Amino acid sequence: MKERKFLGLRRDWKPEEAESWTREDWLAIVISPLAYALLMIGLALLLFLRMDGLIIFLAGVGATILLHLIIDPKLKAISSEYEKKQKEYLRRLERVVRWREAE
Repeated sequence: MKERKFLGLRRDWKPEEAESWTREDWLAIVISPLAYALLMIGLALLLFLRMDGLIIFLAGVGATILLHLIIDPKLKAISSEYEKKQKEYLRRLERVVRWREAE
């Protein structure tokens, strides 16, 4: 199966692949604080009704969207694997509880 990419970044992940550190993780590490700082500074300037605050705030929104596009596919892959493990654990737990109630 051909690997899907967006802006040179991988979009399809298997849970075991998503666990390892990749370029996408490092980009998220760099973009995340930048996005939050832009949002915070932009909002503060907007509260003072400064026009440059709007530009900075919109840059922060753009950085947040980019961050989401980069890291979300990996998080979804990891989350789906976690959900499978959790369902199996709950199924086994329910079996044990029923077995103990039957005693």
